Amino acid sequence: MITAICLNRVFVIFSQLILFTQFARLEGHQVPSSASLSDTGTATLAPSCSSPDMDDVSSKRQATRVFKKSSPNGKITVYLGKRDFVDHISNVDPIDGVVLIDPEYVKDRKVFGHVLAAFRYGREDLDVLGLTFRKDLYLASEQIYPQDGATPNARQLTRLQERLIKKLGAHAYPFYFELPPHCPASVTLQPAPGDTGKPCGVDYELKAFVGETQDDKPHKRNSVRLAIRKIMYAPSKQGEQPSVEVSKEFMMSPNKLYLEASLDKELYHHGENIAVNVHIANNSNRTVKKIKVSVRQFADICLFSTAQYKCTVAETESEEGCPIGPGFTLSKVFTLTPLLANNKDKWGLALDGQLKHEDTNLASSTLVADPAQRENLGIIVQYKVKVKLCLGPLGGDLVAELPFILMHPKPEEEVIPPSVTPSRRVSRDGEHDVPVDNNLIQLDADENNFQDHDDDIIFEDFARLRLKGGETDA
Repeated sequence: MITAICLNRVFVIFSQLILFTQFARLEGHQVPSSASLSDTGTATLAPSCSSPDMDDVSSKRQATRVFKKSSPNGKITVYLGKRDFVDHISNVDPIDGVVLIDPEYVKDRKVFGHVLAAFRYGREDLDVLGLTFRKDLYLASEQIYPQDGATPNARQLTRLQERLIKKLGAHAYPFYFELPPHCPASVTLQPAPGDTGKPCGVDYELKAFVGETQDDKPHKRNSVRLAIRKIMYAPSKQGEQPSVEVSKEFMMSPNKLYLEASLDKELYHHGENIAVNVHIANNSNRTVKKIKVSVRQFADICLFSTAQYKCTVAETESEEGCPIGPGFTLSKVFTLTPLLANNKDKWGLALDGQLKHEDTNLASSTLVADPAQRENLGIIVQYKVKVKLCLGPLGGDLVAELPFILMHPKPEEEVIPPSVTPSRRVSRDGEHDVPVDNNLIQLDADENNFQDHDDDIIFEDFARLRLKGGETDA
């Protein structure tokens, strides 16, 4: 009987404890559990769990990523919002950021910045006696520190610069460069096996250094060099459908051999299949024995004199339906896919510029807005489909070419709905906890957003550009 009464009292106490716990949770209180007790028996409060809706919103939030790189002595640091700058044909995205300096180190000296586009056409280890195998295509420079506040045409700070200066303090100074539309795109020539150092091609470099004048030679210990890239996306509208008709006549033949070739469109994206429509009408007295279809890359090197290099990046041949004798016709569709993965062994192939150790792709087509500015473009890349009819040793060949455009599609802007409470995230440098921003696209936030997102920045160190057989700073 006594045992039953004790068990009943234990059950009542346990039920009251459960009810108290549930009410406490409903009222927002945190209840210690046995798992959260310390060794001394003192209860420690566990963090409250967020609701599923908040977790869903927080997962959609993204931080404003800013790239940074410091000089070897750590006295100046460059902060840059992005490394790819898009050429919109009519204008180019501006290069804007800030430089954080140590005034005790700089003292009465100045800090300069410049953007250099150069075409390297020889290996760095061949640069001797002051002779360098490179040609400077464009140079823009300005004094970053000290800045003359009395300048009447002082440029207004961008939203990113305002946020960085607010976060970094009074010793952060902005810079701003504008590239003209006729500047060349970043193109790299595929190096041969065993080549070391920077590959040949057109590259861009942003440099900040400490000196007395702008013409001073920068010292490596107090200068920062960052590899950036100028790119161009495919236009939104398709052009005319490429098509061509060619014919060939022969001696002692009453009529000609006709070849008609066409593509289904003019603009293709990297990795997309290219369909080539071929129609042959043989009204001659010769026989078509084989059909070859290939995609060729043409790279015009606009240096001291223009030279053109051709390279086949995809090809196929077929004897299906052959031989095509006199009076016969043939219609066939060939499919080709030009990819870098199938052309890794071809030295001198033009590739899109790369910034870090990652696979790139075949160079995008160069859109020339002003033919008079071809000399400033460094490397002009074009693509053509070649259709070749093989008639044997005595008949020769009949060839048709179709130019087309190969580029990257313009990425779609991702619109993320704003959230109420920013989530916290640890920055790369491990110094600060920063909230995650809710919208990367609209850096110029609307005035109706009363939240302060100036701390929603994640800093990421500039990666090093690692090449096969060598390593250089990016």
